[in-house]
Amino acid sequence: MPSFNDLSSACAEEWRDYLEHDFVRQLGEGRLPEESFRHYLQQDYLFLIHFARAWALAAYKSRTLAELRQATASLDTILNTELDLHIGYCSEWGISEDDLSELPESRATLAYTRYVLDCGQRGDLLDLHVALAPCLIGYGEIAEWLLDQDTTEIENNPYADWIAMYSSDDFKEAVEAEREWLDARLSEVSERRLGELVDVFRDATRLEIDFWQMGLDRA
Repeated sequence: MPSFNDLSSACAEEWRDYLEHDFVRQLGEGRLPEESFRHYLQQDYLFLIHFARAWALAAYKSRTLAELRQATASLDTILNTELDLHIGYCSEWGISEDDLSELPESRATLAYTRYVLDCGQRGDLLDLHVALAPCLIGYGEIAEWLLDQDTTEIENNPYADWIAMYSSDDFKEAVEAEREWLDARLSEVSERRLGELVDVFRDATRLEIDFWQMGLDRA
């Protein structure tokens, strides 16, 4: 039966380029330029806002009470927990909430967030989840990959908190829950439908690669 692993395997080259991007490698080794990380943090704040919009759309697309509860719980977590934590983390890097409120969106942020919303609008709930999967599941895999690398520095790494956040038990639980949801739905799709979803996953992964590159280029 199809599962999330079929999506990532079908896009193995793009998935590897995303998980092992030079932005990720430099972050793990503690040599990522601070201005690159600040730029990424600011754009990630804007991404979170659109991520919340995507979960609001997921609520609209839900067909069962369980799906509706899942979507609204995710929306509440982003709006009332994650955004506040992100604002606090940004302040530690010298980025004020006023700074965040005046940010222009980079082209990479525009491209990825609007793609996700478009997938949800023209497709169904599964399309939306697949478009979001490189972000949620990908960050979990990236944190695990970093911890497995001999070159990753933790003690003297200014980005150690970022690695800890995405390797935490709470985030692992969220990743596992999303994998289980996707595996259950993907197991029911036809070969043709799976091919459509692979295309969505590949495009979303390519846009995530561009998001990392945006951080490096500070563009």
